[in-house]
Amino acid sequence: MKKNQNSLKKYIVADKYGDMAVEDYLKSVMKVSSRNRQRLFRSKNVFVNGRSVHSKQRIKGGDMVAIRLFADDTFGVKPQIGPVDVLYEDDAVIVLNKPANMLVHPTGQTDSFTLANFLAGYFQDKGQTITIRPLHRLDRDTTGCVLFAKKPEYQTKLEAQLKANTMHRIYNAIVTGKGILEEYPDGRIEKNIGKVPGMSNRRRADDKGQPAVTHFKLVEEIGPNTLLELWLETGRTHQIRVHMDFAGHPVLGDKMYGTPSRLINRQALHAAAIQFKHPVTGENVEVTAPMPMDMQECIEKLTAFWD
Repeated sequence: MKKNQNSLKKYIVADKYGDMAVEDYLKSVMKVSSRNRQRLFRSKNVFVNGRSVHSKQRIKGGDMVAIRLFADDTFGVKPQIGPVDVLYEDDAVIVLNKPANMLVHPTGQTDSFTLANFLAGYFQDKGQTITIRPLHRLDRDTTGCVLFAKKPEYQTKLEAQLKANTMHRIYNAIVTGKGILEEYPDGRIEKNIGKVPGMSNRRRADDKGQPAVTHFKLVEEIGPNTLLELWLETGRTHQIRVHMDFAGHPVLGDKMYGTPSRLINRQALHAAAIQFKHPVTGENVEVTAPMPMDMQECIEKLTAFWD
C-alpha cells in the first residue's frame, strides 16, 4: 500500500497537565477520538519530545506532544454513483440533502445504496479519497440536512458541539390533531425514551430510559393537522416521532408510531436546517434544506380541502 503523506500536530504541555498519561492528554486536550488514538499508538505515531511513546507514558509541563496526522486512504464504504444533493461544501465539511427511503450509512445487512455510499462515489468522481464521517443520522424516511466531516480532527470538534448541545438541528413535521400548544404551552416536551424489549429498532416513552427534550413552535394548523417547527435539546433515536406519539400527536404517515396516511407515503418529517460553528474558522454556519415535494403537496392538499 502506498504510504500516506502526513504531518505532525504538536502541543506544548501546560503545567496543569503534568503527570497525566499521554493517552488521556490526547483525549482531553488534543481531542483525538478513541478510534484514532488506537490507530496512533498501534502505529507508534505518538511522540513526546521527539520519541515514540506508549499510551501510559506520563508527561510533564513543558513537554512537546506530537501526533501523526494521517491522510485518508479509504472511503470507509463502497463508493457508488447515486443522487447527491449538496447543500453546502468547503474543505472541512459537506452538508447533503438526504431523500426519503434511504439510509444515511450502511448498517446491518445493508451495505450499499446509502447516502454514505453515494457521497463516497461523489468524492471518487472528483478524484478525492475522503473517509465518510457522518456527524449524525436521520431515519430512512426522514429527509433533509446531514452533516459530514472531511477530516478526523474536524469530526472531533463537531462531535464536541453535538455533545455540548451547541449544534442545532431544526425540523419541520406535520402532525395529527390540533391544540398541542394548549397541552404544552411552553412548546417543550420532556420525557425519557427507552428501547422496546425484543424490538431493537423501536423506542418508547419510558421513565427508566434516557432523558430526552424536544422543543417546538406551532407554524400553522391545517384542518385536523398541525405543521410544527421542532428542535432537539437531546438526540435520541426516533426522538421527535416518539415524543409526538407520547403527546398524542403522532407524525402524519408514521407507520411505526402512528398510522399510514393516504396523503403521504412516509412520516412527514424533514430536517430543515442545521447550525454549527465551523471547525476551522469558528464562524457560525447555517445550512437549510427546502421542504420536499411530498410534504409540500401534502400541505397543499390539506389546505385545499379545509379552506
